[in-house]
Amino acid sequence: MSAIKKVIPFITNRYLIVTIVFVIWMLFFDQRDFFLQRERSAELKKVEAAKKYYQDEINNTKSQLENLQNNPASIEKFARERYLLRRDGEEVYLFEDSTKSGSENK
Repeated sequence: MSAIKKVIPFITNRYLIVTIVFVIWMLFFDQRDFFLQRERSAELKKVEAAKKYYQDEINNTKSQLENLQNNPASIEKFARERYLLRRDGEEVYLFEDSTKSGSENK
């Protein structure tokens, strides 16, 4: 009984009650609650990762473009690989990679 008498003034303290209500309000009911902020943080990380990926792709494409503009041999290589172009009298053989279609063989 004496323990309850010691705890009651602490629980009925108005500053403690207001603080608890404020924390609960900020965690669950506010427009920018804790859970929404956590979701937005995760979304921000995804967007930043996508931005880094696209920046890397842009840099790779720029280097390929510069290489194609300055090196005639790379133009020929690009045309042969991408568009299957060939010179007169040449034959082009296409091979399919059988290891990629592993699920079809089973």
